Amino acid sequence: MLILLETPAGFGLYQCSNEKKLQKLKDQDLYKYMEDEEQAKKLFTLVAFTKFEDTHDALNATAKLIKGKIPKKLKKFLKKNIISQEIQETLAISDKKLGKSITEKLGIECTNYNMDLFKGLRLQLCNMVAGITEKELKSMTLGLAHGLSRYKLKFSSEKVDTMIIQAISLLDDLNSEINNYMMRLREWYGWHFPEMGKIVTDSLIYTKVVNAVGMRHKCSSTDLSGILPEDLEKEVKQAAEISMGTEISEEDEKYILELGSQIVDLSEYRQELQEYLKNRMLTIAPNLCAMVGELVGARLISHAGSLVNLAKYPASTVQILGAEKALFKAIKTKKNTPKYGLIYQASIVGQASTKLKGKISRTLAAKCSLCIRCDALGESEDAQIGAESKQYVEKRLNFLNQNEQGGYVAKPQKKTAHAQENTGSYNTTSDYKSMFKKSETMGGNAEEPAKKKKVKTN
Repeated sequence: MLILLETPAGFGLYQCSNEKKLQKLKDQDLYKYMEDEEQAKKLFTLVAFTKFEDTHDALNATAKLIKGKIPKKLKKFLKKNIISQEIQETLAISDKKLGKSITEKLGIECTNYNMDLFKGLRLQLCNMVAGITEKELKSMTLGLAHGLSRYKLKFSSEKVDTMIIQAISLLDDLNSEINNYMMRLREWYGWHFPEMGKIVTDSLIYTKVVNAVGMRHKCSSTDLSGILPEDLEKEVKQAAEISMGTEISEEDEKYILELGSQIVDLSEYRQELQEYLKNRMLTIAPNLCAMVGELVGARLISHAGSLVNLAKYPASTVQILGAEKALFKAIKTKKNTPKYGLIYQASIVGQASTKLKGKISRTLAAKCSLCIRCDALGESEDAQIGAESKQYVEKRLNFLNQNEQGGYVAKPQKKTAHAQENTGSYNTTSDYKSMFKKSETMGGNAEEPAKKKKVKTN
């Protein structure tokens, strides 16, 4: 039986001297048996070995092996050492897909064998193959691993987009959770100090005040200058002295403060997550960020599934992405389809009036589609195309606003020199001649008017 071994250094072909012994070791721990160099050399002999020229050659071969295809180097190696020598033995392979491809294309019978066999042969590679040291093998393995990782990242952009998709989903969940917690805290603490809810309108600042004060009778002795302005601090302290709220116990205060600390921690984490998402979006889709911002761009990518999928969509799909339910409902009921989806959240669309939102959404979607394709398929890492496209959309918005308000008046176009040269004067004689010819064909005179026919009366 022959054994094909794929390594970072090249391809090796081994011959098993005692197949019966190998079958006995198959059920036992074959890897432990292969740890002994002398035992491994008695059981297996190296028939041939071909080295890779460099890391690039190894990467190309490994990339094809992962897909179950036969690299050119391996095909030549098998033809030279098996087919040309007319060897009819079975070839042991570690990958089923590769074995199937070898059987179909080269006609060599292949079998899938225990992985411990290949692990043991790789362990004794430096001892059985001349010219390969352990240090060289480690550097080859490390170089191939790094090259293969870059190859997978390059041709699988969806895995990079997963970071953005998960981050924007988590950010939306955090927003809803923080809002629910803040509403619960206002209702809970409002029983004890209802007046503060009208004075402090910002929910995060309200939470920080609750964490600093606790029970309202401590408000007068608590320094709130780091949280509130001076006038609001005085107002809160005055309201605490004359508050109509109910008293709460220390146990109530404990759980209220725990809820408040969770809200502050989640708010800080949300801010860090937004910064992380911004950096990732600027790295992966800088042109899209320049057009619609990081959050809207991330939601578009998340809705499409990946940046490459989003790049395949036409501008009309990008425009209504996120409004699929409204679209299908409009088609079903034969009503007007929606003019915008997630793109409505962009700041440029928000600047337009209600009548112009549809027009500016269409223009923005067309430019966004161009920017997305540049980010997904282009090589440049700057946002020049996105900045230029944004300027164009802003000019278009200003033009539409002026036209709507009546501030824009279309000026008549001046005739060019070429148009003035081609203009001619009206020829009256030619018109007179044509009239004269028509009268002759009708049997009359052009100068005399036709006589009226007399109507006979009985």
